[in-house]
Amino acid sequence: MDHYDSQQTNDYMQPEEDWDRDLLLDPAWEKQQRKTFTAWCNSHLRKAGTQIENIEEDFRDGLKLMLLLEVISGERLAKPERGKMRVHKISNVNKALDFIASKGVKLVSIGAEEIVDGNVKMTLGMIWTIILRFAIQDISVEETSAKEGLLLWCQRKTAPYKNVNIQNFHISWKDGLGFCALIHRHRPELIDYGKLRKDDPLTNLNTAFDVAEKYLDIPKMLDAEDIVGTARPDEKAIMTYVSSFYHAFSGAQKAETAANRICKVLAVNQENEQLMEDYEKLASDLLEWIRRTIPWLENRVPENTMHAMQQKLEDFRDYRRLHKPPKVQEKCQLEINFNTLQTKLRLSNRPAFMPSEGRMVSDINNAWGCLEQVEKGYEEWLLNEIRRLERLDHLAEKFRQKASIHEAWTDAMWPSLNPGKEAMLRQKDYETATLSEIKALLKKHEAFESDLAAHQDRVEQIAAIAQELNELDYYDSPSVNARCQKICDQWDNLGALTQKRREALERTEKLLETIDQLYLEYAKRAAPFNNWMEGAMEDLQDTFIVHTIEEIQGLTTAHEQFKATLPDADKERLAILGIHNEVSKIVQTYHVNMAGTNPYTTITPQEINGKWDHVRQLVPRRDQALTEEHARQQHNERLRKQFGAQANVIGPWIQTKMEEIGRISIEMHGTLEDQLSHLRQYEKSIVNYKPKIDQLEGDHQLIQEALIFDNKHTNYTMEHIRVGWEQLLTTIARTINEVENQILTRDAKGISQEQMNEFRASFNHFDRKKTGMMDTDDFRACLISMGYNMGEAEFARIMSIVDPNRLGVVTFQAFIDFMSRETADTDTADQVMASFKILAGDKNYITMDELRRELPPDQAEYCIARMAPYTGPDSVPGALDYMSFSTALYGESDL
Repeated sequence: MDHYDSQQTNDYMQPEEDWDRDLLLDPAWEKQQRKTFTAWCNSHLRKAGTQIENIEEDFRDGLKLMLLLEVISGERLAKPERGKMRVHKISNVNKALDFIASKGVKLVSIGAEEIVDGNVKMTLGMIWTIILRFAIQDISVEETSAKEGLLLWCQRKTAPYKNVNIQNFHISWKDGLGFCALIHRHRPELIDYGKLRKDDPLTNLNTAFDVAEKYLDIPKMLDAEDIVGTARPDEKAIMTYVSSFYHAFSGAQKAETAANRICKVLAVNQENEQLMEDYEKLASDLLEWIRRTIPWLENRVPENTMHAMQQKLEDFRDYRRLHKPPKVQEKCQLEINFNTLQTKLRLSNRPAFMPSEGRMVSDINNAWGCLEQVEKGYEEWLLNEIRRLERLDHLAEKFRQKASIHEAWTDAMWPSLNPGKEAMLRQKDYETATLSEIKALLKKHEAFESDLAAHQDRVEQIAAIAQELNELDYYDSPSVNARCQKICDQWDNLGALTQKRREALERTEKLLETIDQLYLEYAKRAAPFNNWMEGAMEDLQDTFIVHTIEEIQGLTTAHEQFKATLPDADKERLAILGIHNEVSKIVQTYHVNMAGTNPYTTITPQEINGKWDHVRQLVPRRDQALTEEHARQQHNERLRKQFGAQANVIGPWIQTKMEEIGRISIEMHGTLEDQLSHLRQYEKSIVNYKPKIDQLEGDHQLIQEALIFDNKHTNYTMEHIRVGWEQLLTTIARTINEVENQILTRDAKGISQEQMNEFRASFNHFDRKKTGMMDTDDFRACLISMGYNMGEAEFARIMSIVDPNRLGVVTFQAFIDFMSRETADTDTADQVMASFKILAGDKNYITMDELRRELPPDQAEYCIARMAPYTGPDSVPGALDYMSFSTALYGESDL
């Protein structure tokens, strides 16, 4: 650093004790400074019609020095002294130095006497101070100024050029390419940059100096041979010359600033449009999926078999487990994207985004609600259909068993029944029979009636089961009805014929006196016992369906009661067999001529013993079946308890987490980043809970596979848990998004954490219902407490801003936006319009060439595609209307 730098310019401040060391100026640097500073002074003095030849001699009387300051400042100095004496010269120089000091520059060790004496070092230091103050100090580029600002400007302008790397104001300029790049960047038609070579610095430097002098009105302040021949060119000479380029291109700098502003606005608009397109596509895809899924869930065509219905249930589980969860995520992401887009639009002063008709978030939620309603109905229908088919299978099997037993009884009792039984009942053999034969016929008929009455209950059961199968829409009802009708018709016909034959026999009974009591007694006791055994076999083979421990215990108790009757039944069997043995004894004893077997019944002792043995075999089988069913019901009860234990923990856990998230969203604990971190940790802990939900889903699937339809151990169903879990995930994601949007708003609006806490405290105070929203009256009270004095019209205007959908409530995000928007420094349509006017050179229109020259290619084409043709009286071919385009960007007109 040199001794004559100004105190104000931080780049060249130094302590006064370094002065003597800096007086030893390098001769090469001194030569460069003489030439550069002389040319710089003459570039301004010529405006006043004069110039200097020798910098240390021509400023000694102070007259041209004062004139130089008047030209570069545009101000009048004090009247100079015209005398030739030393005192007059010192007075003039002091006036010049006082003027420099009045501009905030503190001169160090520079006095009027040294200037008047022609001290070259002091004179160069004084001129450098003037150059710093009036040519360099006011340079400002991206929050940097003076030397750093000028260096940053050079770096920005030369960045696209190969072999140019500006890092300082000395050796970075030796090859001359930096000067040529500055000229080519602003006036590309003046230099053919592609033909320049880095190894030819003299040509490069002379080309730049000549072009600058001829076309840019920048005098030749440097000598190419001096720069090339010096190891380290003088920094101040280079800075002085480069500052002339900066001021020469200052108009282009304004255009660049305007272009940057337009680029920024267009980039925001392009990003928002992309977000809108993404939202529309995601919403359309989600609605299309819902539209395709609902008809599938509304298809309630029942299947005829249990296997087919269980396959439908398995398909529904796959939908719940594999297809729906990704759509839940898409729906949540859609809401997050929508909220983020609206926040960005508010922050960039753009109108709110209104999705196309039918694609609002509310439309998505309504469609989703319809989907879940149909989904719930479909699951209930599946379970009811499975219950119905299970009941049908049980009834159909029961019908077949009872019908088969009845038909077997019919065929076994009267082999000639079809059609011989009717013929037997219609025959009139009693007319020619003996008395004993008549008695026998009458007893035989009584035994038949007893047997017929015993089967009446079974026929009624068969008809009742057939009726229930019809009511439950059994798929094979026609064959069931035909079989039942055949049995009933046959039964009615038998009843009528039996009654008619009894009447005939009773008319003949008065003529008959003898009857074989033993055969009759055998028949009377054997028939009901045989019926009892058949009933017992039917009951022991009857299939059963139970759903609880209590039901199987009831069947087990009934079975034990049945087994307790077996000893008495065995006694009855022995008694019946004793009657038959007594008949045999009488026949053998009295040599009775018996034609054939017992005339009153076809039941033989062998048949009774055979059925009795069958009953004894069926009892242990029934024991085993009941034991196995009891074990199955115990297993089902364990499944119920296992599911209930988990559900009773998970259900309250989800509710507690929902309440905690609600409290977090309205409480203030730390910064927004702290809250966001806490929420994300909270979200992670919730996601980590997912394996327990999956475990519960597995238990629920086991319950459904076991066909368990109720659970007294819990009030929670899997549907409650699923809905609660999905709501919990959506709520934590939405709360995190709200905090992110608050951070985005805070950073964009420049709100401090203290202000954000103050806003939250005010909001919570007036959120009297603690719902996370203020109603209209609470919001009005909040504004009054913060010093707003407004009438109804003003309050209505504010409400239209914070509650554009007229829901009657104000969210915290809307409250923050309102509190910060009136002081926010955002772009406006007028600012963008003014920027376009700069690029257009103050014209009311802009051309495609101007847009392509000043803006990046993609944003230039964006403007060209959307700008309407300019139709004003001063229009030219290809003119574009940037004014209507600017207003359209902010929603003030159509784009």
